[in-house]
Amino acid sequence: MRINLQACTRLLAALCVAVISLSAHAEDLKPEDIVSRHLDSIAPADVRAALKSRVVQGSLKFHILVGGGGDVSGTWGRVSEQNHSNFVMRFAAGGDWRGEQFVFDGERTGFATATSSHTRSVFAQFVSSQDFIVKEGLLGGELSTGWALQNLDRTHAKLQSLGRKKIDGRELIGIQYISKASTDLQVKIYFEPDTYRHVMTVYSMDISPTMGQEITESVYQHDNRYTIEERFSDFKPVDGATLPSHYRIQYTQEVQNNATRQAETANLLGTTRVYDWDMTVETIRHNLSLDAANFRVK
Repeated sequence: MRINLQACTRLLAALCVAVISLSAHAEDLKPEDIVSRHLDSIAPADVRAALKSRVVQGSLKFHILVGGGGDVSGTWGRVSEQNHSNFVMRFAAGGDWRGEQFVFDGERTGFATATSSHTRSVFAQFVSSQDFIVKEGLLGGELSTGWALQNLDRTHAKLQSLGRKKIDGRELIGIQYISKASTDLQVKIYFEPDTYRHVMTVYSMDISPTMGQEITESVYQHDNRYTIEERFSDFKPVDGATLPSHYRIQYTQEVQNNATRQAETANLLGTTRVYDWDMTVETIRHNLSLDAANFRVK
């Protein structure tokens, strides 16, 4: 059997061009095209339009990774109808922190006082300060019928392409979501390049503290940093839609004190907290008749 080296070389070159072309095509897509493909990865447009409400329920494990200790289990749920939503996380064990509840009634957001002292957790305090991520349907992604990328005609947010990014050794396609709300919070949304499924959203913000009155004081000051990282995985078909059955939130807060050299010596420069909620979806139901009380801000 004779091998035509010239033909093999031409075939190899053609394959290389095809691979490069596909890669370049994915990178050259406009943000609107990426969103369109992403929405199609959930379900065809007519199926999405027919899913008016969604009730998600499951179990969770909460971990304090930095700034404390202990693991607790609990339950969580997400009820949504159009752009109304109620997101609840409850811890089964007793303690100072009982969980979270974020509500949007179509106009206003509400945040439960989920600690035994009737105050908001540091996580809820941050989310409430940037509550457009609840109003516009960003937090929780496509697990809500109010998913931001499905409602751009309502939010009028701007999108910018981030191209391909390697995150944790994984190649993803990213877009930046820029809300009309006045905020310094950056929102970056990432998709699988082959399926266009939404697998990650990263919210980040750096805030510079007030400069010290003395030069020697300002030298020891650093930005306060806040990050929320959402991950979505284990996608499964439900009522004609493909939705994630594993959802994870990690919140990181690095807050610096007004430090002086003495404070640095005393190891009081700041506080770092890292919290992790690992949530499993157990049931998803659509088009239930929902009581308006589900979305009442109390």
